[in-house]
Amino acid sequence: MRSRLFSSSSTSSSSLSSSFASSSVLRDLPVLLVAVVWGSSFLAVQRVAEPGTAVAMLVLRFGLVLPLLGAVAWRALRRLSRAEWLGGGALGLVLSGIFLLETYGAVHTSATNAGLIISLAMVLTPLGESALTRTAPPRAFLAAAVLAVLGVALLTGDGGLRPPTLGDLLVLGAALVRAVFVLTTARTRAVRNTDALALTWVQLAVATAVFTVVALSVGPAPWAVAASYGPGQWAWLLHLSLFCTLFAFFVQTWAVRATSPSRVSLLLGTEPLWAAVFGITIAGNRMGPLALLGGAVVLFATEWGRRTAPAPRPQAGDEARGDSEGAASPPAPAPAPEAARA
Repeated sequence: MRSRLFSSSSTSSSSLSSSFASSSVLRDLPVLLVAVVWGSSFLAVQRVAEPGTAVAMLVLRFGLVLPLLGAVAWRALRRLSRAEWLGGGALGLVLSGIFLLETYGAVHTSATNAGLIISLAMVLTPLGESALTRTAPPRAFLAAAVLAVLGVALLTGDGGLRPPTLGDLLVLGAALVRAVFVLTTARTRAVRNTDALALTWVQLAVATAVFTVVALSVGPAPWAVAASYGPGQWAWLLHLSLFCTLFAFFVQTWAVRATSPSRVSLLLGTEPLWAAVFGITIAGNRMGPLALLGGAVVLFATEWGRRTAPAPRPQAGDEARGDSEGAASPPAPAPAPEAARA
């Protein structure tokens, strides 16, 4: 009798364990898909934009997204205070800088390089946090940061045989501005308790307004670029709008509530790996031995850096922010302006 009970208990325990593992995989899969589509975003940008049409493409990309986001966020937008509108608008200006640097960088370098270099934001953000709080980061994190810089040097210079390209430098600039964006978002008191979706809409609306002004000043009009697109380019543009922006935002907003933020961060951290996969297999990027070594070093260093990064100090009022902030900042940052992806 006891053996039957033990067998029944073991079977039940095994069934529960299997069920838990299965549900965990189901929760992780959408987040991993976000990392995959983000990894493809640099390739997508190269398929729909050239140096002369990059800004017009950004207008089209977010012009497609804003009405959909606005319809969902309408009630939350109506509740925003003047300070929240101004705070979100200021962050939107910074966000526009990230997109401009990333997009111009992506069309001037390889998709592989762009995806790997932008991942340095995961190392630069904790360094900036330590500088602002005047606290020394752990030695292991500093070692990871130095290793990441070495990896970028190998990746972009193929072992010092050539200087970084203009595109490499632009994407590196985007990584720096992204770190500034994350740190600024965390310290902007006006938006600490703001609904993540409403904040995202305000930021993207301001960024799109900036893109529209720039596009009409320096390049072809967005509608002229749209008319020139063939079916393939429209497919890539819709991929950027619907998957890299809308899908990514809603999955992250759901994921930070369905699983742990650290698990979400770990899965999203695979983005540079997918960027390299798409760049090499689809874009046909060719990398020499030293560049391949540099790419591997960047992947290792950014992951090591994220695992050893000092925990951010809570800001006043952080306890009131709850989950909404975890959903509102890009990978180290928020889901919305993760939309801060090329």
